[in-house]
Amino acid sequence: MERLASFSNDPFDKPPCRGCSSYLMEPYIKCAECGPPPFLLCLQCFTRGFEYKKHQSDHTYEIMTSDFPVLDPSWTAQEEMALLEAVMDCGFGNWQDVANQMCTKAKEECEKHYMKHFINNPLFASTLLNLKQAEEAQNADTAIPFHPADDPPRPTFDSLLSRDMAGYMPARADFIEEFDNYAEWDLRDIDFVEDDSDILHALKIAVVDIYHSRLKERQRRKKIIRDHGLINLRKFQILERRYPKEVQDLYETMRRFARILGPVEHDKFIESHAMEFELRREIKRLQEYRTAGITNFCSARTYDHLKKTREEERLKRTMLSEVLQYIQDSSACQQWLSRQADIDSGLSPTMPVASNSGRRSAPPLNLTGLPGTEKLNEKEKELCQMVRLVPGAYLEYKAALVNECNKQGGLRLAQARALIKIDVNKTRKIYDFLIREGYITKA
Repeated sequence: MERLASFSNDPFDKPPCRGCSSYLMEPYIKCAECGPPPFLLCLQCFTRGFEYKKHQSDHTYEIMTSDFPVLDPSWTAQEEMALLEAVMDCGFGNWQDVANQMCTKAKEECEKHYMKHFINNPLFASTLLNLKQAEEAQNADTAIPFHPADDPPRPTFDSLLSRDMAGYMPARADFIEEFDNYAEWDLRDIDFVEDDSDILHALKIAVVDIYHSRLKERQRRKKIIRDHGLINLRKFQILERRYPKEVQDLYETMRRFARILGPVEHDKFIESHAMEFELRREIKRLQEYRTAGITNFCSARTYDHLKKTREEERLKRTMLSEVLQYIQDSSACQQWLSRQADIDSGLSPTMPVASNSGRRSAPPLNLTGLPGTEKLNEKEKELCQMVRLVPGAYLEYKAALVNECNKQGGLRLAQARALIKIDVNKTRKIYDFLIREGYITKA
């Protein structure tokens, strides 16, 4: 049984022979009792009765070939496909180029055949007309009204907004600097000439294939950025901060898997865990009520009010114990007690507290959602939290100190303080940390 195999003359578009794994050239054999996928054999494997798993040599088969006429007795199906591909490659009207690409027909034959069977053919004309009318009817039913969009932002180069957007230019829908920005450099000296040997030609083809793979990776990253809305970093951080601290930690951990799940599935995953966290917290609260013997919500409100009052009293006692622990001067302690008594009685305090304890240390900085956090290791994150330094500033200070150390062959603390104009205590902590971790050396 003969039939039209495909709309391509390229053997690489078809799967290889199941017997010898070679690329199939017409005619070839297709088993009618196996598949999907189709079980294809070349003529050599078919003649020697190749059998594999469920395929047997006595199965019915089809001869796949395009060497038969379709529209014109003097034109085979293979030549029809070659003509269509040549017109697509060379453009309509370039009949000499079309004939050169086909190699089997003259310029006049190509033009006459194409005009007769593909342009002036009433069957094709009526089919195209029906398709056009159907498309217009569909568009008329499902037309979407156009609303003008806002003018996209155009941040200046190296501005704060441009850095937040990773160099993205909305008016051009492209980046100032692409991922793998110098991928095209590998192709600048490649030129295909007829004198190339087979090995050299294959090497050039391999370089082009590698370049295509790098372009695919670039497009893949752009698609991830576009699908997940990562361009607007501040909006992304605002959406992330609406979750509790525990869910934010999970969000940070699972961010690397977002490209696998997709934007909608990833958001559903995070929302489901946020809902689970809320349910667990509510269940824990109800279990606390049950343990306390509470059986109705009216009693629960009273219990919550008393619990809050007890917590405030406990904090006051904790604050007093801290003051008594750090203040060694008895007169200063007495002044503080008198001041608190005035505050509790509703009077304004008359005497300030003279304490030698110094100011209380600030709590560690929360790095969740801050730009540059993903570039830090655990020790650097701990340093930024304790010193209360944002990751972006730390990375800039670190790069400046490392570059100066490489230039000078070493770095002293005084030089570090001259390079970064911040609090001297923070500078010392950063300097000591970089020395301890081996990033810089002492002069």
